[in-house]
Amino acid sequence: MAHFMSSVRDRLQKRAAYNRTVREIRAMPLDVALDLNIYQGDAEIIAERAIYGR
Repeated sequence: MAHFMSSVRDRLQKRAAYNRTVREIRAMPLDVALDLNIYQGDAEIIAERAIYGR
């Protein structure tokens, strides 16, 4: 049971980090995004790779 709770906690933490990363990319000023070569429309893809490694 402890392993299950640990797994659920890990998934919730990763999902929270994913959501936070998406919000931060979308809120990034355009000039900063361009300097970093980030297209803000790809926020979900970038966050997925950063958090889940996919």
